[in-house]
Amino acid sequence: MTAVARRLFGRLVGTAFGRAVLACLALAGWALWSGGLFDGPVARHVRASSVYAAPGVDLDRAAAERVVGNRRLVVLLMAPGADLREACDDTERATGGTLVLAMSRDGGEWDTYGCSRVGGDSPRDIGRSAVTETVISRGADAFVDRPIEALKVIVLNYDRLVRTGLMPDGARTISPSLPRYLLAGGADVGPVAGAAALWLGGRRAGRLAEARRAGRDARADERAALGAATAELAQQIIDLDRTGGPGYRRLAADYVGLLDEVSDADAGDPVGRLRDRVEELSRRAADLADGAASGARAGAVPGGRSGRARTRGRGRR
Repeated sequence: MTAVARRLFGRLVGTAFGRAVLACLALAGWALWSGGLFDGPVARHVRASSVYAAPGVDLDRAAAERVVGNRRLVVLLMAPGADLREACDDTERATGGTLVLAMSRDGGEWDTYGCSRVGGDSPRDIGRSAVTETVISRGADAFVDRPIEALKVIVLNYDRLVRTGLMPDGARTISPSLPRYLLAGGADVGPVAGAAALWLGGRRAGRLAEARRAGRDARADERAALGAATAELAQQIIDLDRTGGPGYRRLAADYVGLLDEVSDADAGDPVGRLRDRVEELSRRAADLADGAASGARAGAVPGGRSGRARTRGRGRR
């Protein structure tokens, strides 16, 4: 694997979407494998049927299916000279829980090979399998030219094995593999889960958008309040222009610096610090205004007293 491929694979595995894609691919591969993707033609046929007839074999397949019915029995009618053991082994995964009999014409008799898929690996199960594989084809050689009649004899032998307890009673069940159930369930649950996820995602996106909008509105209100306070401070400075003095010049210089900070501030910057600066400068402007007013009153009062005194003095003389 090249470095680029490893890097792409790492990116794919590192995300939730990538892991979901890999899980779906694994499930699909499991479903295809368990569904017989790599099976031969015989195994694919007997997954859903109890009788297989090779090309060239003269057999009424519908009648043969009716004879076997739903028993746990699978019969493979192969062409003369076919490898019966190989045919039986090829159907191992497709015929679980059944008794398989592969047979082909060999002159004036049937060549047969049985393989039991019932039971486990215990000595008792192995002995039962050997008996059933031997007994199942007994008597079929009398009907070499009539395969349907030979199937009837095989079915009778199977029923005898069931009555003796060598074969379990019950019908053969053909059901899809577990991955197919999962895929079918996913096909039903997927749209519902997707719609729910979209609905929840839409609600979350709406809440986030509303929160961002509220934040933008709050910041806009704060900047508007800052602009109004700055304008009020500018008016105070204009009113102090007549007094002059060092305090006024320092206040005007600080105001110019504040305007630079306000103009350079980004939209997302907090304005609380700038509001504090504006309030501080506004208090300084108010103090300067009070000081100027007090000085003006102090200069006007002494002049009035001396004039009245001079007037009273001239009257007495």
